[in-house]
Amino acid sequence: MSELVELIMSRPPRLGRTRLVAVDGPSGAGKTRFAERLAGELGSPVVHTDDLLDGWDDQFTFWKRLEANVLGPLRRGQTATFERYDWEKGDFAGTPIVVPPAEVVLLEGVSAARREVRPELSAAVFVDAPPELRWERAIVRDGDDSVAYRKYLERWRAAEDRHFAVDETAAYADLIVDGATKGQAP
Repeated sequence: MSELVELIMSRPPRLGRTRLVAVDGPSGAGKTRFAERLAGELGSPVVHTDDLLDGWDDQFTFWKRLEANVLGPLRRGQTATFERYDWEKGDFAGTPIVVPPAEVVLLEGVSAARREVRPELSAAVFVDAPPELRWERAIVRDGDDSVAYRKYLERWRAAEDRHFAVDETAAYADLIVDGATKGQAP
């Protein structure tokens, strides 16, 4: 982890005065755990893209919300503020998330290192794990093994696969992490 921290800090800020670091990869790979560990090393805030999704059908179309509420303000050196999506209520609600214009901000989630943001990234990490392990983690994480949930998850994962193939996300990553390795993921 220290080598990655050194790499990040050696790179110039590209989102205004902020070094934006993406932690991307498919669902259940261990992105969140890895991002939290890296954030602890850097003392940096983490923005989870799942918090900005407007439900299951917003898997890749949330980007305008991310731009307006997070990236735009940080680019201008301002504090970013947004409401987290409440998956049980099906709406944005609760205490707003506040992200200061820190030296380093981590952006974690599926499509965090997408082509559109790459010019503003100081670094990109791609976390992956075997499909069976990712499936098991998603079921355990979300606490739902229903037929309906499995259908959503199958559709979600197929869309991820298409996205990563077209976007070539892993090919542009500075580091690829094996999320199945003990200590890297849940």
